[in-house]
Amino acid sequence: MKKSVIIKSMTGLLACAVLFCSCTSSANADINAAEASAVTEAAADISSVNFANGASELFEPADGWCNGSMFNVTWRKDNCTFSDGKMQLIIDKDKTPLTVPYSGGEYRSKEFYGYGRYEVRMKAIKNDGVVSSFFTYTGPSDGNPWDEIDIEILGKDTTKVQFNYFTNGVGNHEYMHDLGFDASENFHTYAFEWHKDKIVWFVDGVEVYTADKNIPVTESMIMMNAWCGTGVDGWLNAFDDSKLPLAAEYESISYVPFK
Repeated sequence: MKKSVIIKSMTGLLACAVLFCSCTSSANADINAAEASAVTEAAADISSVNFANGASELFEPADGWCNGSMFNVTWRKDNCTFSDGKMQLIIDKDKTPLTVPYSGGEYRSKEFYGYGRYEVRMKAIKNDGVVSSFFTYTGPSDGNPWDEIDIEILGKDTTKVQFNYFTNGVGNHEYMHDLGFDASENFHTYAFEWHKDKIVWFVDGVEVYTADKNIPVTESMIMMNAWCGTGVDGWLNAFDDSKLPLAAEYESISYVPFK
């Protein structure tokens, strides 16, 4: 075979090899992109989390630390249980106390979410000194400003619900709404719609309050917790620990983003 023919043959083989590698890399990239997209979509699909199915892979319990300040609990994963088709967030005496005597339950999303409708179906704890909640939160521990939107039921008076929010650490937007029922006796649906220019809260599908000043902007985790306070007796009343353990119950949650 002539030298020129050999060179041409080798050149052709190299070109085919490059083309094959290129096509393979492109195909692998497409597959990886599709898989990544599927994972992202799965992570974002939080439109219907029903605790009748037990724990959700989109959430995880907080475990092993204390928020400090007014929080008189250490978060324990064992304080987040699933039974009878519901999730229980429990307040109890801590079995291995660190700096505070009590333990609490907190359940938080693994991903961060933005504008949309957030909804929970829950039954609160009736007991002085405690809070049962559903909220969005992000802060310095996430490398973000402190942004938060709250639905909080105070155990001292479960015929009311408190709405609040923080934007870059600025709060003092509390609003207390009379429910017309006792939130500790039955499950009810609480929700808020987070818009760019306002937050609208709902109870059992009825719009009850709107805030439109200095609205949070940072994507946040979806969270629920039950805890007892310290040093905030004027807000929660002194904690009564005579009936421990106490449990807030949750049937379902959802998040639907705005298009």
